[in-house]
This record gives sequence, structure tokens and C-alpha cells, in this order.
Amino acid sequence: MHPVPLISQSPNLQSLVVGVFGSGQLGRMLALACHPLGIRVHTFSPERGTPTGQVCEREICAPYDDREAVRAFVRGVDAVTFELENVPSHVAEIAAEEGKAVRPGGHVLHVAQNRLREKGFFAEANLPVTPFAPVHSLADLQARLAELGTPAVVKTAAFGYDGKGQVKIDNPSQAADAWQAMKDQPAILEAFVPFEREVSVVAARGVDGSFAAFPLVENRHANHILDVTIAPAQVPAEVAAEAERLTKRLMEALDVVGVLCVEFFLLPERNQHKSIFSASSASYSDRLLLNEIAPRPHNSGHWTIEGAVTSQFEQQARAVCGLPLGSAEQIRPAVMVNLLGDLWAQGEPEWTALLAYPTAKLHLYGKSAARPGRKMGHVTVTAATAEEALEIALAARESLRGQ
Repeated sequence: MHPVPLISQSPNLQSLVVGVFGSGQLGRMLALACHPLGIRVHTFSPERGTPTGQVCEREICAPYDDREAVRAFVRGVDAVTFELENVPSHVAEIAAEEGKAVRPGGHVLHVAQNRLREKGFFAEANLPVTPFAPVHSLADLQARLAELGTPAVVKTAAFGYDGKGQVKIDNPSQAADAWQAMKDQPAILEAFVPFEREVSVVAARGVDGSFAAFPLVENRHANHILDVTIAPAQVPAEVAAEAERLTKRLMEALDVVGVLCVEFFLLPERNQHKSIFSASSASYSDRLLLNEIAPRPHNSGHWTIEGAVTSQFEQQARAVCGLPLGSAEQIRPAVMVNLLGDLWAQGEPEWTALLAYPTAKLHLYGKSAARPGRKMGHVTVTAATAEEALEIALAARESLRGQ
């Protein structure tokens, strides 16, 4: 059953306080989306002077394992949400014990924190998923490789993102080196899927079960890190509709309240990929396979700030506070490009050059130290067509190099 909505039909929005565990750029943009609604935000993380802390009313710096600090924090807020899914489970438990609305619930984090639990949930819910197997030893890995074949990808079961904690295996002879890279941690082996492209859906679900999905988008990666998001994805309408349907099924099965992103592999036409799966596989479904989920706003949804009627961050605020969801309609085609720390290698980027592009909207995250691969900000461009937006966004980003 859904918890009772947090607020009444006539809420005093300016009295509401949302507590966010985690303090990076996602919390920052959530806090900025809360401001126009009058909702205040407090953040809790082990760091001080954070991207979220810079723009919210209160920043608490303490370890997540400090249970008394967690308890004191949640007593000062009306509802709790998460900026990242790898927060220890006891945080959600303490918030629930204190009678606070926890959105998404701790059960959602439990599934999303571990790739084996995540893939297992997909399979149990009869959602299309890449063939996979658990791996707990080198012998396990070798046996599962014999079953799934190569190429394949072995990944740590927990704490992997942006390509970290995973190794592609092209030949069974590479198994020993791959397992050594796992450092004896529980892992998952996945069949390598010759996908056409990666796509994702960001959607929101309210306390009343209402559902609103943003359009399917295409994601392009560089060195396993999201580089470009194109909204909407240039795919057949039936593919986009199926992605939304699968996302809704998943969010209902998990009983998610809040924002969630589902990343999919889009396979080539059926006659080109049918042989990948055995006839008995329950994980086969037309052209879409679920890859992973993020039960929070997602990098591939940043374009919604300028490109949709309601941003993913405002949707998160609405859902967490028990408010009606906003429209997820796209206003114009949009492209988002990430700004990584590599752009700072030769000194401060040429911001004036980028801002000379009148349709380029710059978002910097307030991070003091620029490191290669670190997400420092993003740029979104809206235009009459996705092709035009992509051309402008890439040119605007390149102008930061001063060339």
C-alpha cells in the first residue's frame, strides 16, 4: 500500500522541508527546483561545502554510519529522498522509524544497489534483460562463460558506475585476469549484447500511483561516461511506446514513489539479433533489454530543465512531497552534453566563447577540483530539430577549449 500523502489538499509549501542524503549535482539541481515552489532543502553527506550544500538551507556533514546524526537530521525534515542510491540501508530504516516519508523507499535502494539483485528483479518481473549469471569465484566465472559464451562482461555486483568495476572478456583465456580485477568481490557475468544504441526513459510516479514519463532519449558515451543525450531518440514510435510501457511496469512492480531512470539496450531489427537468445529465454522481448536502473534523477534527464514543461528535478520534488505530478511533455528537441574535468586541463575554460552561443544553457555544479572524467557541469541546447541542437551543443562545448 502507498503511504498517506505527505500534505493536505491545501498545503503550506513554504513550511515543507525535504531532506536529501547525498550532496552532489543531482541534489543541487533538486534544491534549485524546490526554490520556486517554496520548499526548503536540507542535505546530509560526509562532505562540506558541497554542490548541494551551496544552494540549500542547511548542510549537515557527518558519516552515513553516524546513526545518531542521521536520526537528528531526519527529525528536522518532512520527507526524505536520495541523491545517490548507494546510501547505507540503515539510513532509510531510521527515517521510516521516525515516521518520515521515505521516497523512494528503502526496498527500492536495496534492489538498485546490487546488480545481481537488480537483474534478478527484472527477470522475476518478466522484464526483458540481458542473459546473466552470478559469479563468486574464478571457477564460477569459467563455468558461466562456458554457458553464456564470449564476448561477455563481468561486473562487480555492487558500487559500479560510469564503467567502473567491469571487464569485457573476449576469450575464455582472459577469465583469470578478469576475476583478479574483481578483487574476489561478488560479481555478475552478462552476455555481451551487440546493441544498436543505448537509450533511456526518465519517469516519475506519485504517491497515488500516477505516472508521467519523459520521452525516450538516446545516450552516447565516451570512455564509459555519458557524453551526449539526444531528446527525443530517433527511433520508431512503437519502440518509444514500449520503453515507456516497460518503465511503468517496473515502477509499479517496485512500488517506486519518485523519479527513476531505466537504461535500455536497443537491439537491431529482430531478424538480426534473434539468435542471441535461446528459445527458452524469458528475457527476450522485441528490441529493448533493460540494462540498469537509477532510482533518482539521472544525467540523461538533465535536458528536461530547458526542454520539458516540468523538469525531472521538479517532478522529484512533487513526488517526494506528495504533490500532483507535472506534465512531462517535451517543449522542443534538446541535446545535453556533459562537461568533464578534462576541459580544465589547460586552465579555465573559455566561458565567454560558450555563452556567445545564445541558445546554449550552461549549468556548473560548484565543484572546486576539476579532475579527468569528473562531471563538472553540462550544457543544454534546444532547437527546431535534434540534429540542429546536436550541432550547436557540440560546437559550443568545443569553443571552451579556446580553439
